[in-house]
Parts: sequence; C-alpha cells; structure tokens
Amino acid sequence: MPPRRLSCLLALATLSLSSGCQQQTHAAAGAPPPPTVFFTKVVRKDLPLYVEAVANLDGYINADIRARVRGYLNTQDYKDGALVKANQRLFSIEATEYDTALSAARAALTRAKAAQQRNALQFDRNRALFQSGAVSKQVIDDAAAAIADADGQVAAAEAQIEQAKLNLSYTQIRSPVAGVAGLANVRVGNLVGQDGPTLLTTVSQIDPIRVTFPLSEVDYVKYPERFRDLSQRDLQWAERQFKRLEAGQLAEHDDPGIQLVLSDGSVYAHSGIIVTANRQIDASTGTIQLQALVPNPDGFLRPGQYGRVRVRRGHEGKDVLAVPDKALIPVQGTYSVAVIGDGSKVQLRRVEVGPSVNGSRLIASGVREGERVVVDGVQKISDGAVVDAKPAPEATASAGDAASKTQAGH
Repeated sequence: MPPRRLSCLLALATLSLSSGCQQQTHAAAGAPPPPTVFFTKVVRKDLPLYVEAVANLDGYINADIRARVRGYLNTQDYKDGALVKANQRLFSIEATEYDTALSAARAALTRAKAAQQRNALQFDRNRALFQSGAVSKQVIDDAAAAIADADGQVAAAEAQIEQAKLNLSYTQIRSPVAGVAGLANVRVGNLVGQDGPTLLTTVSQIDPIRVTFPLSEVDYVKYPERFRDLSQRDLQWAERQFKRLEAGQLAEHDDPGIQLVLSDGSVYAHSGIIVTANRQIDASTGTIQLQALVPNPDGFLRPGQYGRVRVRRGHEGKDVLAVPDKALIPVQGTYSVAVIGDGSKVQLRRVEVGPSVNGSRLIASGVREGERVVVDGVQKISDGAVVDAKPAPEATASAGDAASKTQAGH
C-alpha cells in the first residue's frame, strides 16, 4: 500500500476514535440525575366521616305581627332590627274610634239592665194580679217572655263590651315572643287593617336557630340509632344536650350532633342537635327532611341564611388507612399512587379510595401501612423510574410534633 494512502487511513482512524470518545464523554456528562420527589408514609388514623347536605336556617319561632283592627298607625315603639321582649309594645293604632265603641257598649248594657229590672217588677205585679184573678194567664206569660228577652239583651250588651275591649286592646300591638324584630313594613300615618290583617313586621326567636336539611333515604336507614326517638326531643332536651356537647360529656354511643358550615367555608362554633324528621320521604328526591337546633347566643345566625350540615356517619372512619389527597393520581375515574419501593424505584399502584376529610383520603385497598407514597413531584416520574426520595416537609413536621408529644408524655 502506498505510504501516502496508509497515512490517510491512520489519520481517519485516529479522528474517528477521538470523535467516539468525545461522544461517550459528553453522553456520560449529560446523563440527567434521578428526579427529586417528596414522600409521606401511609398511616392509620381516625377520619371523622360525614354526610353533607345543603341547609337553610330559620327562626325557632317566627311570629308575624299584624294589625287586627282598622285604623291609622299611630306609633312605632321599637327600632327596626332590635331585640324585643315578650309582650313588648311594637306599634299602636289610633284608638279614638274604639274608645267610643266601648263607651257605646257600656251605655247599651246600662239600658239593658234597666229594662231587665223594669220587666222583673212588671212580672211581680202581674203575678199578684193573676193570683187575685185580675189578669189572665196570657199576661203572666207575656211578662215572663219580656224578662227572658231583657236577660238576653243584658248578655248581648256584656258581649259587646268584651268585643269593644278586645278591639281596643288590638290598637296596642305587642310581641308574643322574645326575639329580633324585623324592619317595619308599614310606617306611621298609614291606614292599616283596611282589607284584612296588615302585616307590620315579623319577630323571630333565633336562639336556638332552626336548621332544615335533606338526608338521603339510604343514610336514614343505614344509621337508625341517629334518628331513633326523635319525637321525644324538644327544646328543653336540646338545651341539656347542648351543654353536654360543650362540656365534652357525651358517651361513645351518644348522638355527636351536627356541624354547621357557613357560606364562607368556616365551621360554626356550636354543634347542633337533630330534633325532628318529616313524616315522609320525598319520593321524587329520595330524601327526608330533618330539622336540627343550633345554639345562637350572640345572634350571629339569621333566618334565611344558607350553609352545609355535616352529619357524622355513625362510627365509621376509625383506624383507617389514609394518604394526603395530593398523593392521588386520577386516571379516567380511577386513582393511583406512586409507591417508592426498594432501590428508590417507583411503582404506580391503583387504589380504592373513600371519602376525603381535611385533605386526607381514606384508602380502602391498594397500599399497606408504612409504605412510602409520593406527594410532590408525581409529574416527574413514571412506572419503574428511580427517584431521589426525600420526606415531605409536612410529614417531617408532623413526625416531629408526634415525637415531642411522646416525649412530653413520658
């Protein structure tokens, strides 16, 4: 082979070998490190499971205040929206007409009594004359009828007085219950009672407040102990139960009450008590209406508010497996979790899930207690991938708190 050609071949070989080494070096240098993910362990704990339903609030008692007699509204004796006492005067109607009617009724009674006395005297005279044969039996009968008519006139006049007194009392409009009085619907100077009882305002007793919500027939049948003997519950029973709830004196088998979640998502400070159920289940919705009472000592809750009611699902949710909601990977209606196994290798595993409570999801099957599941970084991994696994900060903090409590206990 000519020397020149041999030199060229050696040069090409050297160049090829150098290029291959450089590619291998670059490949080794550019290999990505395992993705960093954060994990937490599958734990057993108690998850309080609830049935939730939309609820509306109403006064324990709502009393419509109406004008029962005709007249001009004379005064409004309360401030709109103020607390009022039972029997407190709220309005007055101009009463001159009814004072006059009472005076007329009393005068009619005086006339009726005078006629009654006159007829009695006439009867006595006619009876004496009849005994002497001076008058006939017809005269006696007529005198006795006149007495009976006079007695009736007296009774009618007395009834008229009572009616006049009643009408006069209706000019002073009072609250039948203690509570919050609403805005006045009619102002002073207007004619009321013209075409029937005019609604002036409404007074609502709001402590406790009444909460109405639907419960599915399935849950009603599934938890009979929650709804047994509802007919025996009244306000006095509920008040005793409220005190037991607040003092933490309920036994394991006792009704734990309900929670009321307000429209902003906050949980109301006081638990409520279910006190009654409707007589029937609504066939169109498959639900039954329940009513609960909730303490409202500061008057914060008002009729017409909406919220959500949480009813405890019996004693379910005790000592169950749970993972954070953010560990779940939804796929076409199913859920999986990324389990970190030996060698930091990831296995995507399908799980059966239950309800979610405060960011934790009940796991019915698919994982075991103590297994590590990815909670941050699931988008970086695939089945079988090797990862750089680190404890999630929340899990670390929780473990630290638990250790601190354990040490304090010892």
